[in-house]
Amino acid sequence: MGNNNEEQPSKKEKLMAESRSRMLEREKESTVVKKVVLSIIGVLVILVVILGLVGYRYVTSSLQPLNPSSEEKIQVEVPIGSTTKEIAKILEDKGIIKSAFVFSYYVKTNNAANFLAGYYELKPSMTLNQIIKDLQKGGSATAGEGANKILVQEGLTMEQIAQSVEKSTKYKKTEFLKLVQDEAFLNNMKQKYPQLLDSAMSATDVRYRLEGYLFPATYDYDKKMTLEEIVEDMIKKTDEVMKPFYGTIQAQGKTVQEVLTVASLVEKEGVSYDDRTKIANVFYNRVAADMPLQTDISVLYSLDTHKELVTEKDLEVDSPYNLYQNKGFGPGPFNNPGLESIKATLNPADTSYLYFLADTKTGKVYFAETYDEHLRLKAKYLD
Repeated sequence: MGNNNEEQPSKKEKLMAESRSRMLEREKESTVVKKVVLSIIGVLVILVVILGLVGYRYVTSSLQPLNPSSEEKIQVEVPIGSTTKEIAKILEDKGIIKSAFVFSYYVKTNNAANFLAGYYELKPSMTLNQIIKDLQKGGSATAGEGANKILVQEGLTMEQIAQSVEKSTKYKKTEFLKLVQDEAFLNNMKQKYPQLLDSAMSATDVRYRLEGYLFPATYDYDKKMTLEEIVEDMIKKTDEVMKPFYGTIQAQGKTVQEVLTVASLVEKEGVSYDDRTKIANVFYNRVAADMPLQTDISVLYSLDTHKELVTEKDLEVDSPYNLYQNKGFGPGPFNNPGLESIKATLNPADTSYLYFLADTKTGKVYFAETYDEHLRLKAKYLD
C-alpha cells in the first residue's frame, strides 16, 4: 500500500475558511441591501422632485386667471359673515378661480382682508388681485336684474343703511331716517322686542336710538312691503342674533346697549376675530383704568363725516360721542356691527394691553402695554 503525503486541513483552518465564507456572504448581502436602499432613495427623490414640480405648476397656474380669454360674467353671492375660506370655496365652485386653497393662502400672505358681502359679477379672466379689489369694494344689494334685495353691510351707520334702502326700494332716505326717530314706532318696537331695546330706549344723548340694532344681512324686499316692515325685519334679525347672548350679557353685568356700542367700535378697528378680541380687551382695560378710549371712529361719528385722516382740530369736536374728550364707551353704537364683533366683545382676550395701532396698508394690528412701547411701535411701523 502506498503512503498519502497530502496534508489534511486542520480544524482551525476549517473554521477560518467558514468564517471567511460567511463574511463574503454578509458583504454580498450588505451590497445588495445598499443597492436596494439606494434604489428606494432614488425613487423617493424622483417622486419628491416630480411632486414638487407638479405642486409648483399647480400653485403657479392657480395664481393666474382661470381662463384669460373668457368674457363670461358669472354672478357670485357672498353672504354676510362669510370667512375667507368660505368665499374662496364659493369662487372655486362658481368657476372663477382654480384653487380655493391657493386663493386663501394668497389672501393671507398678502394681508388682504375686509371682504364685503353682496352680489358680484366676476369673470374667470380676472387676476386674483382684481378679484380681491372687487371683494373689498363691496357687491350690489341685488342679485341681477329685477331682484328684490336690501343689503346691509357690517359697520354701516344708520344714514348709510338709509341710502341702501333708498337705492333698493321705493322709499327715500329722508323717509327712512324720519321713521327710525318716530316715537310711536320706537315704542311699538320696544314692546315687541323688550330684551333687545330696553337699554336703547333709556339711553340719553343718542343720535339714533336704533343705531346698532339693524343687523347686517341681505333682506328680501317686496314692493308691497311698508317701510315699517322693512325696518322691523332688521330689528327682528338683530333680536334673533342676540337671543343666545342675553344671558351672558346679564351675567357680565352689561346692557345690550353697552355691548353693541363696544362691538361697533371693534367692528371698525379690527379685521380678524383674534384682533377684535384683543381690541375689545383694550377698550375694557382703558375704561377700568379711567382712561378715555381715544378712538378716531368716535370722532368721525361725532363729525358725521367720513375721511382718511383725523386732525388735531377734529379731536376737539363737542359731542358726547367724542371719546377723546369723554371717558367711557359713549351714548350708544357708532354703527351696526356684525356677529364676529359682538362675539369678540362678549369674549375679550385676557391681556394687559392698553394701546393698539393698525397698519391700514397691511391690516396688521400692534398691541402695547405701555405708552412708550406704543410710541416705539408707531415709529417702527407707521411713521
